[in-house]
Amino acid sequence: MIERATPIEQAAPPTFETLLRTVEEMDTPDGFKAELIRGKIIVSPFSTLRYLRRMRALREQLQAHAPEGHIAEIAPFLFRFSAAERAYGPDLFVADESAFDGEGRHVDGAALSLVGEFTSVSTRDADWTEKLDVYGRLVPVYMVVDMQDSEITCFWEPSPHGYRSRTTVSFGEALHVPEPFGFAIDTTGF
Repeated sequence: MIERATPIEQAAPPTFETLLRTVEEMDTPDGFKAELIRGKIIVSPFSTLRYLRRMRALREQLQAHAPEGHIAEIAPFLFRFSAAERAYGPDLFVADESAFDGEGRHVDGAALSLVGEFTSVSTRDADWTEKLDVYGRLVPVYMVVDMQDSEITCFWEPSPHGYRSRTTVSFGEALHVPEPFGFAIDTTGF
């Protein structure tokens, strides 16, 4: 008897809200985070040890120049972008502190004033394409710290079509961060 593939009735794909609830309820292993990327739940490891000093140096500089009422953090929070049906847990963020007053496990992406993603082999593609597109419509400043190319890129001026401006420097050079921050990041320790 020859085996034949039998089609299985496929239920409708899960909604964004269903996926978001699933991520909230997941028991993600220690050292990993879950995000909604391209309509799928993606689990990836936290940054490696060598990223810590760079992340801390960037966070401290951003906190000193953050807009009034905003905090710079590297804590693992999920930010939702409902219009794009995405939810990301950025490596570093600056957001309105009042957005964390509520219950729940995810924050509205509109609270963000800056996002920083540190690339790794497993996340680099999403950081440069998927996240750039989504952040570029809402988040005032997006920084990609490219650990593979030893460069940092700052995007700003979000629009319905993505960011209008960008600057890239090699580690060791100063990087201007536009308003609402308005200062130059010292990357010599990167």
